[in-house]
Amino acid sequence: MARYYRGFNSHVPAYPGNQMTSETIKHNPYRSARYVISAHDLKQLPVDKGCEVAFAGRSNAGKSSAINTLTDQKSLARTSKTPGRTQQIVIFEIDPERRIADLPGYGYAKVPAKLKAHWRQVMQRYFNQRESLRGVVLVMDIRHPMREFDQQMIAWSASTGVPCHLLLTKSDKLKRGPAQATILQIRKSLPPSATIQIFSSRSRQGLTELIERLNQWYEFVSTG
Repeated sequence: MARYYRGFNSHVPAYPGNQMTSETIKHNPYRSARYVISAHDLKQLPVDKGCEVAFAGRSNAGKSSAINTLTDQKSLARTSKTPGRTQQIVIFEIDPERRIADLPGYGYAKVPAKLKAHWRQVMQRYFNQRESLRGVVLVMDIRHPMREFDQQMIAWSASTGVPCHLLLTKSDKLKRGPAQATILQIRKSLPPSATIQIFSSRSRQGLTELIERLNQWYEFVSTG
């Protein structure tokens, strides 16, 4: 059974500001994000309440850069010269009831097969058991989308009823025509609960659209 709104309740406070528009970003609630913990196992994660959104993606897809652009912080999510080396779930707190979960990257670093198998099991349990999970932002390099890991993440999201938003990064590397063609091709194979957009950390293209999507999941609404 889908669980899109499972766990939503009135204990999550409304965001006291104007709603986002496509013209401007006057209020970005994600600028307040701060590092909390790096968890090696699910039992080390914060209490499973409130709203949590996971960022996932293959190593070297631009996930850390996307989080840094979203939060308007240069080094909140650390980038590495050896992508995929960090095998932890990193938690950033937006406020006491809202969190970002930065999931381990895959597919690049030379990680032992046993460790890869361990994290595959951890990720599957995370999707199945994490009650506060409101959605997954799946980060892909627009030039190399829909690899095996990406398809696995989409399948996990669909099977557990967790909405998945595909973030095609590094859009500044492609011209508008090829970028739009890539989106149209991918969209044909997506489940109904999945959405997609292009994004560039360098030019900040797509930042407003990403914030608007996250605001829905986190229940950031205007009080005025």
